[in-house]
Amino acid sequence: MSKPKVCVLRTAGTNCDEETAFAFSKAGALAEPVHINKLIEQKKHLADYQILAIPGGFTYGDDIAAGKILANELRYKLIDQIKIFIQEGKLIIGICNGFQVLVKSGLLPGNSDLRQEASLIINDSAKFEDRWVYLKSTVKCIWTKNLSEIIYLPVAHGEGKFIAKDELVLQRLKDNGQIVFQYCDEKGGLTGYPENPNGSEDNIAGICDESGRILGLMPHPERHIEVSQHPRRWGVAKNKNEGDGLQLFKNGVEYIRKNF
Repeated sequence: MSKPKVCVLRTAGTNCDEETAFAFSKAGALAEPVHINKLIEQKKHLADYQILAIPGGFTYGDDIAAGKILANELRYKLIDQIKIFIQEGKLIIGICNGFQVLVKSGLLPGNSDLRQEASLIINDSAKFEDRWVYLKSTVKCIWTKNLSEIIYLPVAHGEGKFIAKDELVLQRLKDNGQIVFQYCDEKGGLTGYPENPNGSEDNIAGICDESGRILGLMPHPERHIEVSQHPRRWGVAKNKNEGDGLQLFKNGVEYIRKNF
């Protein structure tokens, strides 16, 4: 498959759909922003795509809790389509609000009956955190192939503190290698605020399901796909000609090309 098709899901309050679609297009995919009502009304079909991307924003004004309403729509209006999508070995990525949606819908960390086993809650600072952070990537899932151990991406969220339901869930994430990204300092050390912008347990910034095909993360890879997107042109000194986030999108596209 030369050009994988990406469904970039959008609804009221989504505001990163165009950037996410552009990132996938730059990585070699055909990306299309699709309103959720088109899927619910079956005017569009999830089966026609190989990657589902849930981008950042403030869906439905983050009423109740960040991402909760869209998560319920996935659970109760689209779950049959999504289950088939996953069974067919396709890919899902949720960024920022999209990560909140995946966690609150039960798609991450993942279990047989889609129980919610984690959440993303108000930052310990009790304020919106909007800046660049270092991320340590030690688990290699489908999305992180060939990614540098430490990358630099922006965050922009008020409810990004990852918490597991209990110690058993947190330990399962560790044992299964599902903790994909952790907030860290410039040298990769795990530390507290401000390097960890929200107080997440174990500095967790992103997780995947057991298959490695469903990824959720709070930082925004679509906002660092070119070196010029960073005010100090991060990466130029390392002879990089692209932003740290682009490789994630390339990995998703390449996986579909090889397997479909």
